[in-house]
Amino acid sequence: MSFRSGAIKDYALGIYDGPHATPKESDDGHIFLGIKNVTPDGRLDFSDIKYVSDQEFPRWTKRVTPTAGDVVFSYEATLHRYGVIPEGFDGCLGRRMGLVRPDPKKLLSRYLHFYFLSPGWKSYADTKVIVGATVNRLPIKDFPDFEVKFPPLEVQQRVVDVLGAYDDLIENNRRRIALLEESARLLYKEWFIHLRFPGHEQVKVVDGVPEGWKKGIISDFFDSTSGGTPSRKVPEYYTGDINWVKTQELNELFILEADEKITEEAISKSAAKLFPVGTLLVAIYGGTNIGRTGLLAAPSASNQACVAFFPRRRLEDNLFLQKWVQEHREYLIGLSQGAAQTNISQQTLKALDFIMPKHSMLDEFIDYILPIYDQIKNIVAQNRKLAEARDLLLPRLMNGEIEV
Repeated sequence: MSFRSGAIKDYALGIYDGPHATPKESDDGHIFLGIKNVTPDGRLDFSDIKYVSDQEFPRWTKRVTPTAGDVVFSYEATLHRYGVIPEGFDGCLGRRMGLVRPDPKKLLSRYLHFYFLSPGWKSYADTKVIVGATVNRLPIKDFPDFEVKFPPLEVQQRVVDVLGAYDDLIENNRRRIALLEESARLLYKEWFIHLRFPGHEQVKVVDGVPEGWKKGIISDFFDSTSGGTPSRKVPEYYTGDINWVKTQELNELFILEADEKITEEAISKSAAKLFPVGTLLVAIYGGTNIGRTGLLAAPSASNQACVAFFPRRRLEDNLFLQKWVQEHREYLIGLSQGAAQTNISQQTLKALDFIMPKHSMLDEFIDYILPIYDQIKNIVAQNRKLAEARDLLLPRLMNGEIEV
């Protein structure tokens, strides 16, 4: 397979960086695309958006207005975040974000995206990183001269067809998961927010509580504990095979793998604890991360920014608590406090008012949603296998080891 080498600017119509500032807070308007909106695996995530108002938008698009097919990247602080601007995007680049507009006569946007996600590119870019006192960065002024190596367009298209098939399947699965999760949330709201549960017509409601349900606080029904962080001064602690989960990995679904793994010794010599399958983790640190949840699909530990919950009655009651937390997340964020990093305490979370349905009603709800959760768990596992297969192919396709 033939490749041509050159500077990235030779394959681009333009390379731009975003504003070196932060806009005024706005409740709506145009998307301010920040690093948090780009996932490590290359997707754009708009679940937590900062907006730029109509009045301020022209100021933030003086350099460039992102359009469909542009490839965005982070160049400071959190590096190696890459995404492709979709059709219909309405926004601007955020701080520490850059953009490459490929020349369609030389380079396919989706191929460039895969190229940026490849280990070869990341290793090369790491040699250009400038280490700072507080954050590391890629020199954006030098970025256009970074060396790249691309095959002809027809080969790029074949590579995109192969790798894109995996991404398309993964994305379709994500949509299935979203629909399944929404069905569980709607059932929760119908039964426990609107109190239209089966047989509600025959049940007396006093002070907003159906007869037979119990009022209390979360700690009346669930035990909890926080995690811990093994010392970073002992690198060997981070060479094990035990998942060590952090708040940003709480995905509202099932956690099968964590970015970092620790050893049993790391757990024994720190505040970290090994939690069993089915444990519900809830984030209590990190501003808008507060209230994020995840269910452990494998025995795992977590850092102290997560609270682990254990039902006193049956493990599946965590599914009910998760739905409760999801419905009350904005309230939890509003409770946060702290100058350096907004947070809530474990004690605050445990002491929140809580209503536990009578056991027969709770069991009926769990019986309804367990098959939904089982489907979600299977799809999550399938996506993990698809991503692993794609990631194995990616470097071999990019370096020409496999011809297409």
